[in-house]
Amino acid sequence: MTSMLTHTIRNLPASSAWAARVFARSLSCSPQLQAAAVQPKSKKTLAKSGVKNIVVVEGVRIPFLQSGTSYADLMPHDLARAALQGLLNRTSVPKDVVDYIVYGTVIQEVKTSNVAREAALGAGFSDKTPAHTVTMACISSNQAMTTGVGLIAAGQCDVVVAGGVELMSDVPIRHSRKMRKTMLTLNRAKTLGQKLAVISKIRPDYFAPELPAVAEFSTSETMGHSADRLAAAFAVSRVEQDEYALRSHTLAKKAQDGGLLLDVVPFKVPGRDTVTKDNGIRPSSMEQMGKLKPAFVKPYGTVTAANSSFLTDGASAMLIMSEEKALAMGYKPKAYLRDFVYVSQDPKDQLLLGPTYATPKVLEKAGLTMADIDVFEFHEAFAGQILANLKAMDSDWFAQNYMGRKSKVGAPPLEKFNTWGGSLSLGHPFGATGCLCRGRAGNDAVGSVTVPLEAPSALTTYESLWPIRRITRGCSVLLPVGYTGEGEVSAMFSGVCVLALKTFPDFGWRRVILPNLGKKDLYKKNGWEMGCAWLPSAVEAVDGSPGSALC
Repeated sequence: MTSMLTHTIRNLPASSAWAARVFARSLSCSPQLQAAAVQPKSKKTLAKSGVKNIVVVEGVRIPFLQSGTSYADLMPHDLARAALQGLLNRTSVPKDVVDYIVYGTVIQEVKTSNVAREAALGAGFSDKTPAHTVTMACISSNQAMTTGVGLIAAGQCDVVVAGGVELMSDVPIRHSRKMRKTMLTLNRAKTLGQKLAVISKIRPDYFAPELPAVAEFSTSETMGHSADRLAAAFAVSRVEQDEYALRSHTLAKKAQDGGLLLDVVPFKVPGRDTVTKDNGIRPSSMEQMGKLKPAFVKPYGTVTAANSSFLTDGASAMLIMSEEKALAMGYKPKAYLRDFVYVSQDPKDQLLLGPTYATPKVLEKAGLTMADIDVFEFHEAFAGQILANLKAMDSDWFAQNYMGRKSKVGAPPLEKFNTWGGSLSLGHPFGATGCLCRGRAGNDAVGSVTVPLEAPSALTTYESLWPIRRITRGCSVLLPVGYTGEGEVSAMFSGVCVLALKTFPDFGWRRVILPNLGKKDLYKKNGWEMGCAWLPSAVEAVDGSPGSALC
């Protein structure tokens, strides 16, 4: 993929419309993001012949709280139980009518690995009601919902409760592998002498714990780092990210104060007061947000605590039925669940562009266009991720070269997009977010598309395009022709050195001289040695490929 993108960029005209739109366009002045593309609105019904209509009767959640606050002393099944009880209280659905319960979670508590079952029993459901737990990163509760849809569509169930839960206040912290092996060996020792022999082998480093990391196992890279690289690849500036984050918090605050967050149910926390609202909504100012330092790629990254979703505790629950069953029980459905799509890409270079790939697929599957949608709900893991997706969706070049499509799907108009805030402001309890997105969309409009897909997909970022030798004193490299003025360059190397550009308004190449990188400029991040330097104005246009370098 790297070579494909490199070849494509190399042969792209300098006046490329994609370069102008995707890399140089700002959120504030983009007409594409301010108004929907002119497309005819379809009138067709989405009902499918021979397929049951499946409906959402109700969706609730307990307030989403910043980790380490009121839920800190609880366990995940406590939160999930509270959400289930809130759903029962809201709907008055008899417990014995529920055929199945499915929950999603990401960081599992070892004691309650099937948290759905434990929460169901705690909420008073019959021990004859089956329940299981799924995990699929930040779309775990989406998987729970679509599992329920599948059970109903297949005729196995008529009533399913789906939901999700996450408790980031108390994540499992393990002993080191050496200590675990020693403890297991000690457990098998029979005599006192054997036990003392095992204990005598313990060394101080055995006591170093294994702390959990929100990172891809296959790449060892955190999502925050991926978001920073994605923002750089799509030239999403720090200012744009802060502006979008401020928008999310402002809209969420307005919705909260206006009583629009109807999915929230109060939760009496044992030993504490009753929690009635989310506590992470914090409208600030651009000035205050601008003071924060980068959170992941330091010191020159653009992703900060202010434009990222925060660690969150929370749980959600949704009552799903066949339409026939819902009407027979006297319920008025809030929404129909018609179609869904899951996508997956390279976990290293294509992690966070899921909405770009999924949106056109699910629209085509349903026979709809962007103009048919009244409400868009996209999961906001990071502001940079959202803005990169909007730019990718609005790019014909990206659609043609990466998605195999003839034309772009188009970016959702902002007046229809996450109008009550999103994960940046409301919070992101990993396993519960999907139900939040679906529930808000159902409350906000009849026609909606929910794409909380943060997982597998992203543009091959430009760190991977310039493999050069280790940067030492004054290295000559090729940069885009349109790159002028001073700008930031990050160099990362571990055996092979790769160069990541911060901005590049156009394509084509110039040679520049990198300043010296001394030891004081280097630091380690996720096992990579990294260095940052500032470039002088680009000089001396040359011919050559992006792989050229003279060190």
